[in-house]
Amino acid sequence: MSTAAPRATGQDRLWSVDEHLDDVLATVRPLEPIELQLPDAQGCVLVDDVTVPVSLPPFDNSSMDGYAVRVADVEGASEEFPAVLEVVGDIAAGQPGLLHVGPGQAARIMTGAPLPHGAETVVPVEWTDGGLGEGPVDSMRARALAPEQAEGHVRVYRPAGTRAHVRAKGSDAKAGDRALDAGTVLGPAQIALLAAIGRGTVRVRPRPRVVVMSTGSELVQPGEELGKGQIYDSNSFALTAAARDAGAIAYRVGAVADDAETLRSTIEDQLVRADLVVTTGGVSVGAYDVVKEALSYVGDEDQGGGGVEFRRLAMQPGKPQGFGAIGPDHIPLLALPGNPVSSYVSFELFVRPAIRTMMGLKDVHRPTTRAKLVADEALTSPRGRRQFLRATHAEGTVRPVGGAGSHLVAALAHADALIVVPEGVESVEPGAEVEVVLLG
Repeated sequence: MSTAAPRATGQDRLWSVDEHLDDVLATVRPLEPIELQLPDAQGCVLVDDVTVPVSLPPFDNSSMDGYAVRVADVEGASEEFPAVLEVVGDIAAGQPGLLHVGPGQAARIMTGAPLPHGAETVVPVEWTDGGLGEGPVDSMRARALAPEQAEGHVRVYRPAGTRAHVRAKGSDAKAGDRALDAGTVLGPAQIALLAAIGRGTVRVRPRPRVVVMSTGSELVQPGEELGKGQIYDSNSFALTAAARDAGAIAYRVGAVADDAETLRSTIEDQLVRADLVVTTGGVSVGAYDVVKEALSYVGDEDQGGGGVEFRRLAMQPGKPQGFGAIGPDHIPLLALPGNPVSSYVSFELFVRPAIRTMMGLKDVHRPTTRAKLVADEALTSPRGRRQFLRATHAEGTVRPVGGAGSHLVAALAHADALIVVPEGVESVEPGAEVEVVLLG
């Protein structure tokens, strides 16, 4: 592998946020569709429209525990003058509706059981004496405890209209209806619908596998004791959680020391389980920023990689960025800065849209809105940079949280939005309307 420097066009010029994002989204592609069992398809994006093969429900059934009767037989029923009907048997959910209800007859019916032939409505058990002859009851006795209640007589104290407490065949969905559109993200409700219409598998785009790693010899894992000059690694935890929130399957790799060979080896080892690699740290201009050195080997085109380019972006925070493809399978890699806020903002702007593009979603960006700035003083922004400030958003207003420093992770934890100050704006007065990216 050669150690050729990144292309001069990336290093020497200042890229806009939009240019870098467009480059990222033009490179990543939706993952190839696969057929998955329903439990494994949660969180995935449906590839094809799904139609209903059989009506849902597939037959008329009772929505109550009670008695299936003819309307005429309970008309005018009251507690003083109850309708007395012959009970001809039980119908439980899952049993075929073989019973026939004729004039003056009733069948005990359970919730979900098919409406028997001849019956026109269902009387809830609470409107009857339950076959006990002792006035209205609250519930049915279990058949095992009182098998005789499947026969004998029942007193009905209230009338019921035609098809009362009956779930009609096809009332939820009719055969031939479109159940779900292609592009739908499969959550619990969608999985339930697919199961209800008999689909055991479904064709989806899989959730991208994202490998996240922090770099820096100063990083210590939470729970371990800090030494002098050391800090806890928060970036890998934050970005792994953010990747999962975006819809990916995320794998966190422990912090890698500032050694190019170790980093290169670690990245190469992770490619087998990665559709996307995200690194944080080591992309600036310091003497120990080894990510650029390591990735110049991993991404060498002589070994089938596409190369990684490092850029300066006209944004704050997050000026240094890296992007390219590595390894023989051209796995996309985004190298983010190491300061916690820079890293997180960069993820929201570039990595999250990449993940959602790989999932096959059309809407890949966080929603934006306009809001009135609430602040004690004017916001300042560097000339020629698009600034992203942490903020809280509520009821049409937005308020900055913490300062502009890219290390202020405590303030980030309280933010649910980003205020966007355009490149050409150096000051924003309180009360001005600003663009807001909604994070939650």
